[in-house]
Amino acid sequence: MTDEELAKDLGPVAALTIGVGTMIGAGIFVLPREAYGIAGPAVVLSFVVGGVISLFTALSASELGTAMPKAGGSYYYVNHALGPLFGSIAGMGNWMGLAFASAFYVIGFGDFLVSVVSIPAVSLGVVSLSSVQVAAILAGLLFIGVNYVGAKETGALQVVIVITLVVILTAFSILGFLEADLTTLRPFAPSELGGYGAVLPGTALVFVSFLGFAKITTVAEEIKNPGRNLPLAVVGSVVIVTTMYAILMIVMASVKPWQELSAAGADPVVEVAQLSFESALGLGGLGAGLIIFGGLLATASSANASILASSRINFAMGRDKLVTAWLNEIHPRFATPYRSIAVTGFIIVFSLVAVDDIKVLAKAGSALHLIVYGLLNLALIVMRESDAPDYDPEFTVPLYPITPILGAVFSFGLIAFLDPIEIGLSVLFVVFGIVWYLFYARERTDKRGILSRYVLSRSSEMPDAAVSAASTVQPDGGYRVMVPLSNPESERDLVSLGGAVAKANGGTLVGVHIVKVPDQTALESAREEYDFAEADRLLEQARVDADELDVDIETHTVLSHRSFEEVFDAAETYNADLVVMGWGPDSHGSPGRAESAVEEMTNALPYDVLVLKDRGFDPSNVLVPTAGGPDSDLSASIASVLREFCDAEIELLHVADDAAEGERFLREWADERDLGGATLTVETGDVEAAIESHATDASLLVVGATERGLLSRLVGGTVVMDVVDDVECSVLMAEQSRARSIRKRLFG
Repeated sequence: MTDEELAKDLGPVAALTIGVGTMIGAGIFVLPREAYGIAGPAVVLSFVVGGVISLFTALSASELGTAMPKAGGSYYYVNHALGPLFGSIAGMGNWMGLAFASAFYVIGFGDFLVSVVSIPAVSLGVVSLSSVQVAAILAGLLFIGVNYVGAKETGALQVVIVITLVVILTAFSILGFLEADLTTLRPFAPSELGGYGAVLPGTALVFVSFLGFAKITTVAEEIKNPGRNLPLAVVGSVVIVTTMYAILMIVMASVKPWQELSAAGADPVVEVAQLSFESALGLGGLGAGLIIFGGLLATASSANASILASSRINFAMGRDKLVTAWLNEIHPRFATPYRSIAVTGFIIVFSLVAVDDIKVLAKAGSALHLIVYGLLNLALIVMRESDAPDYDPEFTVPLYPITPILGAVFSFGLIAFLDPIEIGLSVLFVVFGIVWYLFYARERTDKRGILSRYVLSRSSEMPDAAVSAASTVQPDGGYRVMVPLSNPESERDLVSLGGAVAKANGGTLVGVHIVKVPDQTALESAREEYDFAEADRLLEQARVDADELDVDIETHTVLSHRSFEEVFDAAETYNADLVVMGWGPDSHGSPGRAESAVEEMTNALPYDVLVLKDRGFDPSNVLVPTAGGPDSDLSASIASVLREFCDAEIELLHVADDAAEGERFLREWADERDLGGATLTVETGDVEAAIESHATDASLLVVGATERGLLSRLVGGTVVMDVVDDVECSVLMAEQSRARSIRKRLFG
């Protein structure tokens, strides 16, 4: 499988305008009448509160985006940190929320368009489309086509739209301010609307105006220099738009009483513009025309940016196997996820045909986004607290953990101020996301979230409920066996062993070839200069061997300044459940273990490890000594796999002081691990001598790595290492994933 990457076509201005352009549309041109009707002049506070709430999430999104600049933005962060269950909720909510918002913006565009162009209504049997819907569908198809052709064209169009729009609104603000009468703002919070108690309901209504900043993170993978440009674009767009909202809302309410602005049929922006331009320039018609033109631009930019972002959510979910991988296809010419864009476009057009009430679409989009924003803030906390090794953001939120906590509380809390229909819709989509994961994605995805890994790796320290929950929602399918490949002579044996385990678990083999680059050479330079012919031959042979075993395989070449240490990073990068590696003449700095001395003392491997001392891989006669230690379960499961897939004869060996007690233990141990029928041997005396004696007739010895601590093993040696050196057959050392304290790691 070849990893596909998106082209980095978006500069800082284009990224900023994705957020600004999206947010200006609804707040200024579509929602003022309804907003004034809820809170009167105090609706300016509703916009400010919405901006502040958005700022908390914008800061969290910026940190996550600089650490993980991947297509999918909020969805990707939630899926990576909280796992595929929450990823399904966030992905479906974000995708559909953006699709609803896109339809909302396009209907707004159609409403402005029919005021200047005559567009007939259409009746198609049982379906009747108003002129606004027809205009919206035509516009929607145009914007979908623009996104299909590529992000560079999308970004260029967005820059032109936003600059023109800012000029029009600046002129509107200046002329409106000249006509302002601040006494019109009194009372600022009308008692008949509930006074200041109406501010939060007003925020719940207008929050749809603040969806644009998160859309920038959905195209983070296409932004140039994301470490610098992403935070500037995300935070900058929130600050700019919140300031514009506050100014424009104050200007409108000071030019004309809020009662008139909220009256049925009123178009506050057009009416205030006509008054201001007429009074200042004697050109009321010009003012109205400019605002209508601005409304077309604003709704167009919002729709355009939302379609751009929603298709990336779809694409990212396909890449993570939460939806069909068919959506992953990148256009060979335009470098865009064209199938994802097409599917999203279909949903938008369907929404336009089925619903013509823009408020329903707007609030539905807002409710779904609030859920995603709350989860996004929780994702940041998980990434920080888990100390994930791959998490290295170039930007960090100020006042951690207060910032993400407030972001989560405010996002979830604001949902309570929406109407029951929107609350019900948000609950419905959460349930749908859970059901989708359990019945579709769970058996397909191989993604395991940082949160569940963190909980399960510390199961002895965590509450039973937390461990049970983390275990319950783990993916069913997607078992992954990683095999580091470097030597053509040992490649086939490692692939055979790893392939058997992968096949037994219905999983995938992951072949990784690590190329060590000198420290003085930049990795990017090495990628351009390196001859990959040898690596390609090695990985191609692995693919051939995997085909013979009838097991799926994906292959990767990794350039790194490290060699052995990179194996463990690659295992986490590719979500390995098991690593099967060879054991050469170098002991890797930690005798008897698959970790270097530093790794030994500081980390717990989140996956199982098999290390093969290969003297000719022959699984026909397998000896498994056991004392019931923690690694013996893995030894037993490997023996079971070799018996089923390689017709291995299994001998189990236990050394005990009391032979009768030893026989009872070994028989129970074998039965509990599905190794009934294996030859059972009990010896008394020296453990090492017994193992070496029975290994003379074995072709493969499978033994647990060791439970003795690092210091104890360095001073006194271990049975494992002595046996590895003394026997003539191949030796397979098994180490099971688990967490241990530093004290236990040092002293055993």
